[in-house]
Amino acid sequence: MEIKWKDFEKIEMRVGTIIEINDFVDARIPAYQLKIDFGAVMGIKKTSAQITKLYTKEILINRQIIAVLNFPKKQIGKFMSECLVLGAVGKEGEVTLLSPDFTVENGLKIA
Repeated sequence: MEIKWKDFEKIEMRVGTIIEINDFVDARIPAYQLKIDFGAVMGIKKTSAQITKLYTKEILINRQIIAVLNFPKKQIGKFMSECLVLGAVGKEGEVTLLSPDFTVENGLKIA
């Protein structure tokens, strides 16, 4: 399905740095709870991510990722997700995170 350029421009994709990671013990599918710093303008957002197959907490801390920030908040059990981390979904649900090749300023918009 094709979309118009104006539709794409509505998607608020930004670079952020993972600053805190916890196991999401109540999740049905193994996941982490993440706090991500999107800079002064966008602030810190929380989300959960089913990325435990390829990533440990040690690998994720201080890693920059790409996320969508303008989806509605989503209640996941007792946890409120405020953004959607983007990744490529491979075989058996393995998610490879999207990230910039070089360290950039948190909050930069993806275009």
